[in-house]
Amino acid sequence: MSGFLYGVALQWKLDIRSKSLLVTCYIVPLIFFLLMGGIFTAVMPEMKSTLIPSMIVMSVSMGAFIGLPPSLIETYGSDVKKVYKANGVPLYLGLVTMFLSTFSHLMMTCVIILLLAPVLFEAALPSHLPIFFLALAIYMIVSLSIGSILGLIVKNQAKLTMIAQLVFLPSILLSGIMFPIDLLPDFLETIGRVFPASWGYRLMLDHGFQLENLWYFILVFCVASIVCGILLKKQKSK
Repeated sequence: MSGFLYGVALQWKLDIRSKSLLVTCYIVPLIFFLLMGGIFTAVMPEMKSTLIPSMIVMSVSMGAFIGLPPSLIETYGSDVKKVYKANGVPLYLGLVTMFLSTFSHLMMTCVIILLLAPVLFEAALPSHLPIFFLALAIYMIVSLSIGSILGLIVKNQAKLTMIAQLVFLPSILLSGIMFPIDLLPDFLETIGRVFPASWGYRLMLDHGFQLENLWYFILVFCVASIVCGILLKKQKSK
């Protein structure tokens, strides 16, 4: 157990030094929050009630789909994997430590947004913070599990960047965080429901923590766990 905790702490420190993760988990999400938060609340004052979940959805999506996968490629697509095998370290350890490290970094960004939004933009705080953080944790876990699949299945960094953008952009544009989802055509609204962002946004809204918004996350997490297990077994046989 102590070895596992040491591995998580070490990965967390390595991620802090990673320019890629620093940009995707902190710099870009916070700059987007500072710029767009003022624009959204000025153009649509009613967004003050939903600004916090909107900005958090964007931050988590960027960190999960664009920040985590390249770190996985660096481990499982390089000699690091051979070091794991040579020292008898389970291959899943790299995935777990990077998953938990990215989770903690994204949670810190979300807390910063939660603290600054009411001060800077008079945004409304969630009415039930414990339930809000539970919904946030569920959304982050599922988003990171999808990011884990991308990092394990795509071998080429250039292809990964393109595929990650194809997942990230629809997640943001079709989730309802930029404008009411009712304004979208029916087929685009249906496409938006394929991605976790729209479900996470609804789950984090006041009174949104209900089974009708939870079943998607349960299903996707179970499928993603199975897929990650299969991909790790393939990594072990190579």
